[in-house]
Amino acid sequence: MPSRAESSLEAGLTALKQGDYQTAIAQLEPVASSKGNSTTSLQARVGLVMAYARTGEARKAIALCQTLRDSQNPQVQEWAERALTHLTKRKKTKKVSSQTSKQPTNSGNSSAVSSRRVQQPVLEKTAQSGNYQNTFIETPVGSQNQFIESAEYTPTQRLNIYWRQAKRAKVWQPLRKPKLLPLRLKALGSLVALFWVIDFFFKSAMVSVNLILDKLPYLEPLQFFYCDPKLVVIGILMIASAVSPWLLDWLLGQFCSQQPLSKDILHSRSRETARVLQRYCQQKRWQLPHLRIIPINTPIAFTYGNLPRNARIVVSQGLLNQLADDEIAVIYATQLGHIAHGDYLVMSLVLLLTLPIYRLYQQISQWGNNVPPGFWQWPFNIFSSLTYGIWCLLTGTALWLSRSRHYYSDRLAAEITGNPNALIRAFLKIAIGIAHDIQQVQHTNCQLESLNLLMPISYQQSLSLGSIAGHIPFESALFWDYLNPYRHWLAINNSHPPIGQRIQWLCQIARHWHIETELHLSSEQFIKTTRQSFLLQISPFLGIPVGFGFAGLIWLSWQTAFSLKFLNLKWIYEDWNFVSGCLLIGFSIGLVIRMNSFFPNLKTATGQADQSLPNLLANPSAIPIDSNIVCLAGKLLGRPGTANALAQDLILQSSTGLVKLHHVPWLCLGQKNQLQDLIGRQITVTGWFRRGATPWLDIHTVQTQTGTTISSPHPIWSTILAVAAQAWGAYIFLIG
Repeated sequence: MPSRAESSLEAGLTALKQGDYQTAIAQLEPVASSKGNSTTSLQARVGLVMAYARTGEARKAIALCQTLRDSQNPQVQEWAERALTHLTKRKKTKKVSSQTSKQPTNSGNSSAVSSRRVQQPVLEKTAQSGNYQNTFIETPVGSQNQFIESAEYTPTQRLNIYWRQAKRAKVWQPLRKPKLLPLRLKALGSLVALFWVIDFFFKSAMVSVNLILDKLPYLEPLQFFYCDPKLVVIGILMIASAVSPWLLDWLLGQFCSQQPLSKDILHSRSRETARVLQRYCQQKRWQLPHLRIIPINTPIAFTYGNLPRNARIVVSQGLLNQLADDEIAVIYATQLGHIAHGDYLVMSLVLLLTLPIYRLYQQISQWGNNVPPGFWQWPFNIFSSLTYGIWCLLTGTALWLSRSRHYYSDRLAAEITGNPNALIRAFLKIAIGIAHDIQQVQHTNCQLESLNLLMPISYQQSLSLGSIAGHIPFESALFWDYLNPYRHWLAINNSHPPIGQRIQWLCQIARHWHIETELHLSSEQFIKTTRQSFLLQISPFLGIPVGFGFAGLIWLSWQTAFSLKFLNLKWIYEDWNFVSGCLLIGFSIGLVIRMNSFFPNLKTATGQADQSLPNLLANPSAIPIDSNIVCLAGKLLGRPGTANALAQDLILQSSTGLVKLHHVPWLCLGQKNQLQDLIGRQITVTGWFRRGATPWLDIHTVQTQTGTTISSPHPIWSTILAVAAQAWGAYIFLIG
């Protein structure tokens, strides 16, 4: 008996030959998007091209033809090339007068096409032929994951992904104006946090210098280093904010080879973008933003400046190459949203202060990699790690603002263009492009990490989502992002909100305007998760308020005992330092409570197969405490040597996707081999898979094909941390 896909294919082709194109589209679309039978799927896609062309949906037909060009079957490739040529000519000749466009075609090479029909002999023959399958698809096609490596194909085209190409709104009502006060308060909070962090660094540096000078002979401490540096820090921040556009122009030119982007080049890539920029800037009475481009293949975009007239919108060459006309336009519209809401001013200031520090980290890492391995490499490892830590701390001051500002810009971009579906496709294509770039260069590009805070989506989000594209539907890959009830808490240390949540909001806008959505995200699924699991997940942090309550109880007991003249511990409870000891003890107890659930015994658990990785990512109810034991094989990616002294860039490239790896290098000093030495080699990793806002794998052991084994003692590190916090807290509590 024929399968369900084959029955739908036959019904769709029959409707196509009878001229019932809407029925054909309804029957063929599910078959075309399926991955089960490649031959059946390709037949359905060929039929869809003709049905779309007949109904005047040339854009969908062209997009589908572009995926068919990647087929391993030469007949399908040839057919797709010819069909694509005539479909493209149809778009160009659509504005020709109706008299010319209605002339019948006389040969297969004629370029005159009807404004409502594609009258090309190849398409006609295919639609009317009874032996459709034998004419165009004679042999089975290989796996859908195979693709032709060619410079002209984007990562999305190589994956042969089917896009619905959902339309934009033709007429739409403006959305309700959002409340900008929360965004303003978060921007102010980021500035305050940035001020206190820089003030702390200044004070620490001044005290350290004076201590060194005091210990050295013939030298005395500098008296002005004992002054409060707050006014100096305020002055530095004000000056940096005033000159940030021009300083960032120079820094990005030096570090990222940033160049001006001419309007002609942008117009050749996206005609709609120029119209969007011109129309919105005229509406706001702004000057057009300065356009810049970075010559890298990774698709990124960001905005910096301090006033609308000084704003710069920067895109990469990869973004212009990998996104369609309307998708480029809507990404530019999101950058206009950042300018309109003013959040780009704080982000520009953070970028200006963090970019030189990241560049210093790069330089120290390069020096360390040039030093022969051994004792002399350790100073470079320490200084590069310290510099990277300072960069992370300064970047962390803007995480709260960064997570919030994208909802506002996404909303405004949809309202400016009337095209939320294009923004959905742009997000997914950017994620695919970033994951593809990391696999190509085999590490996280330093430009990608240093600019991550300002990008439309983060590279951490793109690792798994972009790499599993083609293995499971996007809807399944995004389940966790918009269905998990604890997603906001678990994304608290992320620089961007969950992509699935943003796409769901864009789908709500599309439904509000009564247009079809690019993805069908359903919120009617039952999520099986318990509050007890989440409380166990955050038990170390819950231990802190519990410790504070314990400190208050102790203080009250001491105060009562002193009032009753039963016990005099005034020398302790008047010194509030004992409170910090109680907080450390509470944190330690919470860490111990979580440990057994967080690191279950690997010997008694069964590991997951490599093929189940997409299913692990698609589980919407999982949280990191749900420790899935996995054993994955693949290639180890990451930055080599000193640049990875903290193991901050370790990625496993398995056959079904990329996974972030967590390793504890400072407890592996006694091992002969270090994990960073295995970068670029095939390995097998055993450990605990965590599903959070950014999925990761806590390593237990890593084994190479030659038998070399490296352990990562995560449970030991947690035990050491718990014991150290307990001992330190007890010492403070007893000493007072």
